[in-house]
Amino acid sequence: MAVLTRIGPASAVNVGLVAYALLGLVAGVFCGAIALAGISLGPHARMPWVGSLGLLAVVVCPIVYGIIGGIAAVVSALLYNLAARFVGGLSVEIN
Repeated sequence: MAVLTRIGPASAVNVGLVAYALLGLVAGVFCGAIALAGISLGPHARMPWVGSLGLLAVVVCPIVYGIIGGIAAVVSALLYNLAARFVGGLSVEIN
């Protein structure tokens, strides 16, 4: 049994940023598809630029999700490090 006593905040930011950016890409594709599918049905059918907003979600969602995920990961790592000082860390079995 190994004991995880500390998580490096810098590595937590990297992992959180990449993981949530990938999640944001998936969410952006779904949001873009929904927006593009509903263009002809909505009251904005006479505004052709609205279709580009659906495609913009594919770019904006990964960036926003990545930033929020990176911030959440560093805060979580700092909270874990603080808690691990008091309780001794997390037991992990590594093969």
